[in-house]
Amino acid sequence: MSRGPAEPVQPPPATMYLHPEAASAGAPSRDVLLVSAIITVSLSVTIVLCGICQWCQRKLGKRYKTSLETVGTPDSSRGRSEKKTIKLPAGGKAVNTAPVPGQPPHDESDRKTEPHSSVSDLVNSLTSEMLMLSPGSEDDEGHDGISRENLGRIQFSVGYNFQESTLTVKIMKAQELPAKDFSGTSDPFVKIYLLPDKKHKLETKVKRKNLNPHWNETFLFEGFPYEKVVQRVLYLQVLDYDRFSRNDPIGEVSIPLNKVDLTQMQTFWKDLKPCSDGSGSRGELLLSLCYNPSANSIVVNIIKARNLKAMDIGGTSDPYVKVWLMYKDKRVEKKKTVVMKRCLNPVFNESFAFDIPTERLRETTIVITVMDKDRLSRNDVIGKIYLSWKSGPGEVKHWKDMIARPRQAVAQWHQLKA
Repeated sequence: MSRGPAEPVQPPPATMYLHPEAASAGAPSRDVLLVSAIITVSLSVTIVLCGICQWCQRKLGKRYKTSLETVGTPDSSRGRSEKKTIKLPAGGKAVNTAPVPGQPPHDESDRKTEPHSSVSDLVNSLTSEMLMLSPGSEDDEGHDGISRENLGRIQFSVGYNFQESTLTVKIMKAQELPAKDFSGTSDPFVKIYLLPDKKHKLETKVKRKNLNPHWNETFLFEGFPYEKVVQRVLYLQVLDYDRFSRNDPIGEVSIPLNKVDLTQMQTFWKDLKPCSDGSGSRGELLLSLCYNPSANSIVVNIIKARNLKAMDIGGTSDPYVKVWLMYKDKRVEKKKTVVMKRCLNPVFNESFAFDIPTERLRETTIVITVMDKDRLSRNDVIGKIYLSWKSGPGEVKHWKDMIARPRQAVAQWHQLKA
């Protein structure tokens, strides 16, 4: 029997064996993956907690302030009418303030007494000629070249009872007040004076976080002869209450009572004006300007300040200076000095250079702001200076002297303004 060619014998498929340790060498084990996952989660949680802590730190000052304020200054409900009384003898000076029935008296230790520069300035300038001014007239000299912000307005009424010899002042409400606090709101209240008497004042309650507050509080000045009333000026000052630093002035209204028909209650809406400050009441700042036309730069040297306004409870301040370069009313660059602790006559001697092309010089403004550093609440503005072609007379003179004397440091004292 014949046979065909023999078929080749196929060898069995080879089987590869790998040692377990060699198999694990190429891929991470379960323990390694678990540790990596734990580390990743821990880092993520840490980053999130750091972000939360930073956010809380920014908000802590205002929240802590608010929690303590609640104890010291009760707030009246909206629309509720309150009445407070001052009894005056024939001489016209207040001798007693009666508390409102059912309302705890104000704790003066809770509400600090801020410097009465606005009241003192008005009293010092109050003469017989002042009584002939039109209601609400103000001196605008300190605000030349600076556009005023809207400070809101206040509604109040005033009248006189001839039978009881009583002057009645009712504080109703305010509208569109500016925000003074971190949270974009204010805690407003009103002080009432009858100038030139600045020793005795009455105050409304504090309205928490309210830019359109309703007070509806009535104040009675009893035993006040009419012939004395018409010699007085009704002065209302709206302030933002602050627990940890001085109360911030919002605005003021003054109206000579000899210009008002007091035979019946007269109601007024008045725009709030900036609180007036006398010359030097906020302090002065010595600074120099040096213009280099070839380098297109201005060097601002903050030298020193004197007689700064005390902003803290202890009768001092922690001042520092911010310098803003502005072009066409837009902020371009900011520099600031170090903080000088507990000092009303600080010496800074710090210089800052700003690049300013010659063609931009006429539209440039340098804003100098002296601040009071506060750890627990927002920093307070002590005063400002606007340096440009279009500022006040003193500022314009300094600016022109700088241009006329290039490459020379031109120094000048400036009064700080609100």
